[in-house]
Amino acid sequence: MRVVDLIRRKRDSQGLSREEIGALIDGYTRGDIPDYQMSAFLMAAFLRGLNRAETAALTEAMLHSGQVLDFSDMPGRKVDKHSTGGVGDKTSIIVAPIAAAGGLRVPMISGRGLGHTGGTLDKLESIPKFNVNLSLAEFRRVLHECGCALIGQTAEIAPADKKIYALRDVTGTVEHPSLICASIMSKKMAEGIDALVLDVKTGSGAFMKKEEDAAFLARLMVDTGRRMGKRVVALLTNMDQPLGRMAGNANEIAESIDVLSGGGPEDLRELCLVLAAWMFVLGGRANSVDEGKKIAAGLIASGKAKDKFREIVRLQGGDTRVVDDPRRLPQAAHRMEIVSPSEGYIEATQCEQLGIACVVLGGGREKKEDSVDPGVGLEFHKRVGAPVHRGEPLCTICYNSEARLDEARRLVETAYQIGPRPPATLPVLVSRVIGV
Repeated sequence: MRVVDLIRRKRDSQGLSREEIGALIDGYTRGDIPDYQMSAFLMAAFLRGLNRAETAALTEAMLHSGQVLDFSDMPGRKVDKHSTGGVGDKTSIIVAPIAAAGGLRVPMISGRGLGHTGGTLDKLESIPKFNVNLSLAEFRRVLHECGCALIGQTAEIAPADKKIYALRDVTGTVEHPSLICASIMSKKMAEGIDALVLDVKTGSGAFMKKEEDAAFLARLMVDTGRRMGKRVVALLTNMDQPLGRMAGNANEIAESIDVLSGGGPEDLRELCLVLAAWMFVLGGRANSVDEGKKIAAGLIASGKAKDKFREIVRLQGGDTRVVDDPRRLPQAAHRMEIVSPSEGYIEATQCEQLGIACVVLGGGREKKEDSVDPGVGLEFHKRVGAPVHRGEPLCTICYNSEARLDEARRLVETAYQIGPRPPATLPVLVSRVIGV
């Protein structure tokens, strides 16, 4: 097999066999196929598409590029949650300890920032000394001890996805349903879980801008998971505006702690309750979503969810003092308010621009080898539909580098659409549930 021939065939919209895709992924994982050839294949697949059989073959090859975990000896249902990514989406950091406090096992393998969206691992690493690079033995120990562990891919878990994930981020090949499906499901099926709740974002700040595309991706992932014998449900949720009030790594940890403490913005709190409720339903802890929401709300009100988060931080080497004093998290040295140029209402936001602004500030990666500045980010003061006065703050930029400020400021200033009247319809938090 010559890799260039596979690239040409995919470039020319021809199908590839299961064996050919398997050989391609195996060769890249071993290091026999260079980044530039895999980049060319990813772009060909992005432009020409992958059919269902190719998507299944890619997912399977990436899954079996490493070890598939088995936690069947550990009591309790193993349930995870995954989001396709958005601006200000820190739900995993909130939902995982809620679910674990409610008696589920949550073996969560997460990723880093991808494109304009933040990554759970980058956010967790803004907690001083928090270790997301546990060995599989340590992962098992933490999961056994507290019911939840939050790590990145080890060398043993879907190593093909780890390499391809980083490559997609910097080659413009993120927003394709088959590539997203294979990446997510190869990691999740390697976790040894019984069930999975998917949060599939749609809107201007999501990879899938149109709801029909998000629904297609959701069905693709639900079908993939069910073919592998797992209970899977997908929620289509809105990303036409940032989730919550904060974006940026340390900013989002602070807001997550706020929600676990019983506060936080309404949209973020409500979505976390719904996601946790579905985890309880699939995990057999609740008979309905309403019952699951009550369980989740009770775990927050009692302090058990926050205590569980503190326990996770401790067991993964982090500074637990941040849980009670988020001011210990990294802070940006400078702040700049972006104010409304006119009076009116927020008609819409270009949410992706706000995510790109975070990346420009240093909160994400523009190149694979870039480091991340945990203290930078954005604080949002106005939501879609809200009235604004001329000179009233729309967003605060938290920054460390003057050289990065101008471009970020331009992106934020042009992200807000202000008109004379409120929009006819406001964004709906959860528009559809697929897989029930």
